[in-house]
Amino acid sequence: MDIVDVLRRKLGKEKVIDDPAIVSIYLREPSGLRGSNVKAVVFPESGEDVREIVKAAYEYEVYIYPQGSSTSLSGSAYPEKGGIVVSFERMNKILDVNIIDGTVTVQPGVRIDELNEFLKEYGYMFPVDPASSAVATVGGAINTGAGGMKGVKYGTMRDWVLGLELVLADSNASKIRIGCRTVKCRQGLDLTRLIVGSEGTLGLVTEAILRITPIPEQVVYILAFYERLEDLAQTVIDVKKEGITPFIAEFMEEETVQRAKKLAGVDIEARGHMLLLGVDVYREAAERMLNHLIDLAKRNKAREIHTATSTEEAYDRGLFAIRKNLFTAQVHYTRERLGEKENVMVLIEDIVVPPSRLVEAVKGLKEIAGRYGFTMMLGGHIGDGNLHPAVGYDPEDPVETRRVEEWYIEVMRLALNLGGSISAEHGIGTLKKKGLVIEAESLGSEKMIELMRGIKRVFDPKGILNPGKII
Repeated sequence: MDIVDVLRRKLGKEKVIDDPAIVSIYLREPSGLRGSNVKAVVFPESGEDVREIVKAAYEYEVYIYPQGSSTSLSGSAYPEKGGIVVSFERMNKILDVNIIDGTVTVQPGVRIDELNEFLKEYGYMFPVDPASSAVATVGGAINTGAGGMKGVKYGTMRDWVLGLELVLADSNASKIRIGCRTVKCRQGLDLTRLIVGSEGTLGLVTEAILRITPIPEQVVYILAFYERLEDLAQTVIDVKKEGITPFIAEFMEEETVQRAKKLAGVDIEARGHMLLLGVDVYREAAERMLNHLIDLAKRNKAREIHTATSTEEAYDRGLFAIRKNLFTAQVHYTRERLGEKENVMVLIEDIVVPPSRLVEAVKGLKEIAGRYGFTMMLGGHIGDGNLHPAVGYDPEDPVETRRVEEWYIEVMRLALNLGGSISAEHGIGTLKKKGLVIEAESLGSEKMIELMRGIKRVFDPKGILNPGKII
């Protein structure tokens, strides 16, 4: 009997879809990577549904590709080798919230923005905010170890996941609970943090206990533009030296600003490198902090400064608009350059360097792009040193594809040479597997790849969970 027939018998026809038109929707990631040979998309509605799926896949030795909203940018969510896609979009319930404990328990298909709309009623928030938060799911963010603009203050998913329920790919499709509902928790080896960022290669998450935090009383913002990158970076350095932890600290280089501005539709001159800086404060201190940020920016030769005294005002005045169009600008430019070709690829790098070496990193990135003759979009999270250089190309052009792949590797080597890492928040997927090996070699720690492969074999003895990803 075929796996599709088995799953229909176990779960019901409405949960197993093999219509090619629908299946095709689940084959592609935003970068342009596309899978094939998928037998069906399966939509579990409970943990027991997930167990039935895993039991059948284990018996028939069929690959499983877990997906939230498939907004990954590293190749971690697309079905590279065929099999079945397991979409968690129907497992989208908020199960419990406890303000005293500072926790919320959710199913993996809950979207991050929807979770924050719910938490807003309590005056709380879940602070991990990937750029795709409107559609990105909690499960997907757990799998990739996602971060976002608030990472400079709140870190990434590994800092906000307390406990997990997951189904393992063994003969019994074992369901286990790991972690706790408390911040302090010692259960031997930290399996919860092992799962966060494992990209669905070790188990299928069916529930998550997340930490939550109060919404700041007020956030003040400046959007400033600089002729020299060094002056922009010095503004952030001055803020940190004064013991101020930014709520967000975002950067875009000048050419990228101009391309993104055309799409943003904002009435901002926007000449030069862009800094978007937000600091959370008590209301009584808002005016004083805003004036202080303005003074710091002026002292460092900012030539254009826009302000807002709340997040709502910042969005209304377009302070976020240019930054939010970073990825869109690269896709738009690539389609223009290639004459609206249907199939384009946009490789978005995700390197991280110590913030103190950001200027060196940006200059190095521009030098590399110049050598290859690429038009590169560049922005990122200056507060934590996470940069997102992006290049678009025609994947059907083998020469251009090879050159972009070489650029990609050079960018990762630059990050390593500056004391950073090849991936900050997008994960490894398929696109950074070579880079992970290069990083291990640069550390003299080739053994770590062997350890990862050993862990994979323990959790997934038949290798059916998201095969070909990470290692």
